[in-house]
Amino acid sequence: MDKAKEKIRAKARELGFALFGVTPADPLQGAQFYARWVALGYAGAMDYLKRNIDKRADVRALVPAARSVLCLGMDYWQPTPEAVDDRPRGRFAAYARGDDYHEVIKGRLFALWDFMREEIDSDLQGRVYVDTAPVLERELAQRAGLGWWGKNTCLINKRRGSHFFLAEIVSTLVLPPDEPATDHCGTCTRCMDACPTDAFPEPYVLDAQRCISYLTIELKGSIPRALRKGMGDWVYGCDICQDVCPWNRRVAQSSEPAYRSRPGVERPDLIEWMGLDGEAFNNMFRRSPAKRPKRRGVLRNVAVALGNSGDARAVPPLIDALQDEEALVRGHAAWGLGQLGGEAAHAALRARLAAEEDVEVRAEIERALSADHGGRATDDGEVS
Repeated sequence: MDKAKEKIRAKARELGFALFGVTPADPLQGAQFYARWVALGYAGAMDYLKRNIDKRADVRALVPAARSVLCLGMDYWQPTPEAVDDRPRGRFAAYARGDDYHEVIKGRLFALWDFMREEIDSDLQGRVYVDTAPVLERELAQRAGLGWWGKNTCLINKRRGSHFFLAEIVSTLVLPPDEPATDHCGTCTRCMDACPTDAFPEPYVLDAQRCISYLTIELKGSIPRALRKGMGDWVYGCDICQDVCPWNRRVAQSSEPAYRSRPGVERPDLIEWMGLDGEAFNNMFRRSPAKRPKRRGVLRNVAVALGNSGDARAVPPLIDALQDEEALVRGHAAWGLGQLGGEAAHAALRARLAAEEDVEVRAEIERALSADHGGRATDDGEVS
């Protein structure tokens, strides 16, 4: 047993990391797969994933003298309570209900790094990473024994499921490696079968352009109309492919206080959220990863969820949203009203059309109105 490794493992556990493993800082086999994934367009508009592909092939491009990669996992899962009333409510990915994990984990990583330099080797060189650098962290974690790459492309651990964040310390320290994890998905395809937007073109491959998490977080513009119904009531991220995974059947709630759900975020009141102004949004999501799509992105998602709700109580807030300062919000509010229909919705749409100057919003309003003439409008605006 390597004493240095065990000392680091114990400190990592003390800092809240439930998973720990080591792999050599060798070139990564998954770099070619990743380059193909990008070339196929599956990264969508996430241009940051298309940069530095060469660096992703070898962590020594980031830390030239690196010998080992310390891979860590921190649990985040929080249970989702049942709705307490019959108001239209949304769903919010479990990982983003608390504080921003980037900041939480980065602080713990630096604490672990300081410990390694103080207790193991003061001359150590290295860098810490959490989800923001050109690092193929899933392959590194698989090689370090933390879990296997599942068919839903999440890393899955036999005992802890897939609801955990990954982080790495790339350093010059030589540590004995752990055994790589092996695949235990077998013939199961529950994640693929459950995806409402068909985001998995094949096992182990995600087309991000069709993923609800991408649509609600990373996509900055209009959500493709063909995918809006499939989004259901998700307003930030999506947990479906993890919720149906058998390996998450007994997942434990995270004990990390920073990841506890903020009030009102577990099952968002869609009517209330549709009326969030800039100040209210900033107050609700201060120090939260959910501020990434900004107010206009979140309200865009809320408008879609209200349109999918089938609830007549969603009409008034969507009518109010037709006056929003953001064209993105106005356009999706028009779509939601078109889905719900009714005299009040269409009167408001006609009134807004007379005043609307944005070309894309006008097109959304016209399509929404066309749904009231003998059939539901199709994705290209034609009536079927």
